Amino acid sequence: MKSFIRLICPLLLVVATYADDAASGLAAKLGTMQQDGASVVRLKMEVQGASKFTLQLQIKQRRSGAGTEVVYQVLWPKERAGEAVLLRKMGDGGAMGTVFIPPNTVRTLDGSQMKDALLGSDLSYADVVENFFLWKQQAIVGTEMVNRVSCDVLESKPGKGERSHYGSVRTWVDRRRDVPLRVEKYSASGKLVRKIETTRVVTNDKKQAVPANLTVSGAGQGSVTEVNGASVKHGVSFGDREFTPAGFMEVGAVRAGAD
Repeated sequence: MKSFIRLICPLLLVVATYADDAASGLAAKLGTMQQDGASVVRLKMEVQGASKFTLQLQIKQRRSGAGTEVVYQVLWPKERAGEAVLLRKMGDGGAMGTVFIPPNTVRTLDGSQMKDALLGSDLSYADVVENFFLWKQQAIVGTEMVNRVSCDVLESKPGKGERSHYGSVRTWVDRRRDVPLRVEKYSASGKLVRKIETTRVVTNDKKQAVPANLTVSGAGQGSVTEVNGASVKHGVSFGDREFTPAGFMEVGAVRAGAD
């Protein structure tokens, strides 16, 4: 019996090490895909809950290993045109942001508000800027089918010094295309907080398979947000001013004047 244990323990160690390497490799690949440089995105966001509304948005973003800067700006409807949210997360620092409501209301967001709703949707501010695939703790915890597609279930947890309102995130990854088909986000106590389902996958301008349409729901909130990515363009050039409150206030003023 002791001989069997001496034989099996090294084997289990090898299997565990291989599993850890596979999880780290998968997470690193997905995390790097999110760090896709400067881009402009057009999308439609439909919120179905106690209040029902549709927004057409333009998103300017710069995502790299150094950090993430994102501006969400409302193009339509007319009564919300120019409304904007600036979000920034650099390195291991906490996320922060600014909300602008035309004509001249500016409100600062601190780290404690990153769990709040983005433009009234079922997404939070944190969902926009956190790259949980880069968290230190990554593990493949199973294999499951999602819409008849075999997926690895990747569990991500923030390590020491990594700030998040979430205690863990599970991602169902289509390994053939390396595309997340489902994401579930949990609180530190293990309660499901948010669920994101991919409903359409497209090939982007970088020849990568990416989620284009998403359904986002908050556990127990009775609300659902449909996100439809109409277009994306990478490799664009931005001035630093475009990622400041002054920059998107100028854009908002121009849109208000045009209306």
